[in-house]
Amino acid sequence: MNPLLVFPDPPPPELAQALDLGGWAWKAVDDPDRAVVDEPDEGWAGAVVVADTDPEAAFLMCRRLRKGEMPLEPLLLLVGAAQVADLKLRDDLFDDFSLTPVRPAELEARLQHLFWRTGRGTRPELIEYGPLALNLETYQAAVNGSPLDLTYMEYELLKFLASHPGKVFTRETLLSRVWGYDYYGGARTVDVHIRRLRAKLGEEHAGLIHTVRSVGYRFGQSRWGV
Repeated sequence: MNPLLVFPDPPPPELAQALDLGGWAWKAVDDPDRAVVDEPDEGWAGAVVVADTDPEAAFLMCRRLRKGEMPLEPLLLLVGAAQVADLKLRDDLFDDFSLTPVRPAELEARLQHLFWRTGRGTRPELIEYGPLALNLETYQAAVNGSPLDLTYMEYELLKFLASHPGKVFTRETLLSRVWGYDYYGGARTVDVHIRRLRAKLGEEHAGLIHTVRSVGYRFGQSRWGV
């Protein structure tokens, strides 16, 4: 998918983080002329314009994007709560809006809806289970939109388990499927990584990984609900 245009440059850190977590390609620009210069050959996929700190500049950007020879869509506007009442006067300049500060889950939902409605772009490849989301394109994971700081093998182990919810795996199977057949570490390696994953998931979500006594581990609920 072509990159999203993001205004301003640099964008708010929480917006950049949420876009990265969702696997969206994006490029920030600081004015309409730069948007023209940096436009990819195939065009921008869409735009996310932040209007809460400098609304005059933001709406100038929206106007240039929507009133040009090839109007850009979809366009998501991010505004402060106090600005909502004035949006009806400018609703021709954007397709949808969301409130700041950015909430990753809401931003993702609104972008997905806009791309579905306009038939543009594709959803990044994700594994989702309850509050957990793993982006297979960016090797990032999050719980309720909050990023998890995982090592490569922690991510690979969590990805494998989350890809098979409800299924029980022995430690030996996890060693061979995640670490590889050439790995000579013992079963304790799995236990250590499971313990670290649970700690990083936090007390509220550590129970996503279940210990099955005398067997191994299971991610999520079994089909029997236990």
